[in-house]
Amino acid sequence: MFFFKKIRRKDFSDLKGSVDFLIVGLGNPGTRYENTRHNCGFMVLDLIAEQEGFKIKKLKFKSLTALETVNNVRCFFMKPTTFMNRSGEAVTAAMDFYRIKIENVIVIFDDYSLPLGSVKIRRSGSDGGHNGIKSIILEANSDNFPRVKIGIDRPEHPDFPLKDWVLSPFKKNEGDKLEGALERAAEAVRLMIRGDVDRAMNDFNGKN
Repeated sequence: MFFFKKIRRKDFSDLKGSVDFLIVGLGNPGTRYENTRHNCGFMVLDLIAEQEGFKIKKLKFKSLTALETVNNVRCFFMKPTTFMNRSGEAVTAAMDFYRIKIENVIVIFDDYSLPLGSVKIRRSGSDGGHNGIKSIILEANSDNFPRVKIGIDRPEHPDFPLKDWVLSPFKKNEGDKLEGALERAAEAVRLMIRGDVDRAMNDFNGKN
């Protein structure tokens, strides 16, 4: 695991063009959804904030946000409060304001096609059936953004609706695998903002 020195940071939240990366964690707002599988993106951002010593709480662009410097890189962290299906509205509003290219938008989200606890990094790709990613691609008119996927497994019974599955809470016996995945995803994000996407893929893809 990587360790990073905490730094007192200046707030650049009102300066256009002052952000290098948007770090977007996908999920649904409200206590009802806090521990659900669909909120893995929120969980990763909360872990990074805890590790780096800041809070993601400023309401901006229909999101809970924080503007912080991590590893000397200025990052705008976003947890859209639009609900999953409209995530792209929040993301593109921030992109336009800070003039961020789509290639510098890192999106973190759940993926039921991956085993629980696994992490997969990709440079771009289709929405894969994920409504939050679908919304971002639609609003940004591009799928050329890097993403970090967190495996949440499929339901054991094939007739269990996927919509209900992604909105179901994690079980107690899944905690260790989930925690490991969140930690690896947070480390992957740090590598990606340094430009080490290949290393992130090599270090974390398929491992759980």
